[in-house]
Amino acid sequence: MDRTMLEDDPNELLAAVKDIHDQVNEQAARTLDRWEPRLSRAPFRPSAENLARYLAFRKLDLRPVEAALAPWGLASLGRCESRVLPSLQAIIANLEMICRSNAETVRPERGDFRRGSDTLTANTDTLFGLRDGGRRTRILVTLDTAAATDAAHVARLVDAGMDCARINCAHDGPVVWQAMIDNVRREAAARQRDVRVLMDLAGPKIRTDGVITPKKRKKVRPGDRILLAFEDAGEGKDPPFRATCSAPEVLRQVPAGAVVAIKDGLIRGRVEAVRGDGLVVAVERTPPDGQPLKPEKGINFPGTPLAVSPLTPDDLADLDFVVEHADIVSYSFVQRPEDIALLQDEIARRRRDRAAMPIVAKVETQLAFTNLPELIVQAAGANPFAVMIARGDLAVEIGYERLSEVQEEILWLCEAAHVPVIWATQVLESLVKLGMPSRGEFTDAAMAERAECVMLNKGPYIAEGITVLDNVLRRMEGHRLKRSAQLRPLKAWDREG
Repeated sequence: MDRTMLEDDPNELLAAVKDIHDQVNEQAARTLDRWEPRLSRAPFRPSAENLARYLAFRKLDLRPVEAALAPWGLASLGRCESRVLPSLQAIIANLEMICRSNAETVRPERGDFRRGSDTLTANTDTLFGLRDGGRRTRILVTLDTAAATDAAHVARLVDAGMDCARINCAHDGPVVWQAMIDNVRREAAARQRDVRVLMDLAGPKIRTDGVITPKKRKKVRPGDRILLAFEDAGEGKDPPFRATCSAPEVLRQVPAGAVVAIKDGLIRGRVEAVRGDGLVVAVERTPPDGQPLKPEKGINFPGTPLAVSPLTPDDLADLDFVVEHADIVSYSFVQRPEDIALLQDEIARRRRDRAAMPIVAKVETQLAFTNLPELIVQAAGANPFAVMIARGDLAVEIGYERLSEVQEEILWLCEAAHVPVIWATQVLESLVKLGMPSRGEFTDAAMAERAECVMLNKGPYIAEGITVLDNVLRRMEGHRLKRSAQLRPLKAWDREG
């Protein structure tokens, strides 16, 4: 398509938009046929239809058409995520009028434009409760162990604006979890607040276990070799840096040439050789002064598909408690639709005839991102559902350079499916942990307004962090809703009033 021709001739532009409309509907129909067996929850069907259209829509190169719309005073296609078909129909109807066409025009009802965003709002309310005080974006707060014994601490979090409390099942146990939940329920009820409880299943943890380093040098540097041992690290000089793994069965799946990242990617290299005793990793990148090799540090294998069940025996035991006491279950290491189905089956086995439990899936690998449309359909087709952008692991897996692009695409896709998004990892981290924010943190917090929920991690200044985030979100909501500018009056340069 020639942009100049489209700008000069509205008939050409009309033909181009009609062609897009037809291609989108044809492709979406085929996609919906494939999804049909998973669509058991009736309220999700219109969302699945819009998601199918959005996927077909974004397969096309829309740039020439998008650039040609503005000179004719027509709406952008760049903000149609929640309402693909009404957006195309409205543009076609307006172009028919411009071209004085005699064709029968299908003009969407005004309600058609609101239906997608209204559905997203309703889905957000279902998961995270009714919004308090008008703020659209909810605040999810990770509780520390003190929340089990210090009710006043929980009260401060609720007063500051916590909408949902997160309990990490990797820490503590049922007795402490129950005390945390009791305090949250009590303090929320005393303030007539609807504060939900999310419990995060730990999932498989691939970490360094036992570590052996040279006596005179603890830090790894580029050019060093590390043995990730299948069983016992042993003593040895080839190579002198050695570590066992908390999940040795995973190491046996990793081929030569695979990328290895340790401790959030601070140590990064490739598998140089697969030996009988383990993987020899050639270190390619560390901080300038090197990086200590220590136990209990995460190991990632970016780009390597791993056959690992996302539900461990510990998770299954924890799930007995979660389904009885939590409002939402959060799921780690989800990569395939079958992983979602596994959790759904386990929940159904425990809940039987009760309402489907809301699920949050954490997107933290390249494969999860690639499979996101199928994950959404499998989950939301049966359960209330949200997606968490787990930016820490995701950055290690896909590279920091791609993270900003990928998190945008996740936001777009989930909006098309009317699925809430949780913006997570290191939000206002310096403020929460040290009491002093960095400048960049405020930009990140402001960008988080486009999600339906923002997660703060625990720290000594968490109440202050909630208050600041609440303030930032309220300010930004006056300026922007998802990708659309709200055009609130600007008074900063008003010299007359």
